Amino acid sequence: MSHAAPQTEKLLYTAKTHTTGGRAGVSRSSDGRLDVRLSRPGGPGIGTNPEQLFAAGWSACFESAMEAVARKMRVTLPTALAIDAEVDLIVADDSYFLRARLNISIPDIELEVAQRLVERADRVCPYSNATRGNIDITINLV
Repeated sequence: MSHAAPQTEKLLYTAKTHTTGGRAGVSRSSDGRLDVRLSRPGGPGIGTNPEQLFAAGWSACFESAMEAVARKMRVTLPTALAIDAEVDLIVADDSYFLRARLNISIPDIELEVAQRLVERADRVCPYSNATRGNIDITINLV
């Protein structure tokens, strides 16, 4: 399914990976920077799993979105800013789905300013835009 792109669309980057073996396989990026073993959640093996990769990618992207928003708002983010992402893999009626939480710590920032930052970052972050309306998401300021 393809979505019509806005007229001002500009391609910034295309990630390319090659994966074999599914959840118990390997995945490598075309530029060689990513080369990971995969293991099923809770199962044997030393690899990561897709849910961990998704949590890492989303939290990193969301923090960068917060940085961009903070620059526009002329707010200095603390170096202790941190995001703990939790991604649940759930099965119900023979279907699998995800549920996620972003627990965001922004010390030394007023609560109202922190809430505005998070709300605006949620509208900017590509991961948030991709998941909105598709999975149950909770964003908490902690």
